[in-house]
Amino acid sequence: MMLLTLSSYAMGEFGHSGSIAVVILVITAYTKGIFIIRDFMELKGVSFLWRAIMYGWLSMVCLAIAILYLIGASI
Repeated sequence: MMLLTLSSYAMGEFGHSGSIAVVILVITAYTKGIFIIRDFMELKGVSFLWRAIMYGWLSMVCLAIAILYLIGASI
């Protein structure tokens, strides 16, 4: 988790930008979100419905951010 955070920080510090950087950052955020949902929130042992709600929400937010950025970048 710390390596994912440091990689996001490094991308910003070294001035990486553009669509590829955003996709990498969204994938990093999605991966960190999975770790948080599964381990910190301790949802690995609960019913499928709760996991589907949480993972679905995470997927929708990350997908919306990526799509809206790519639409904005193409205008």
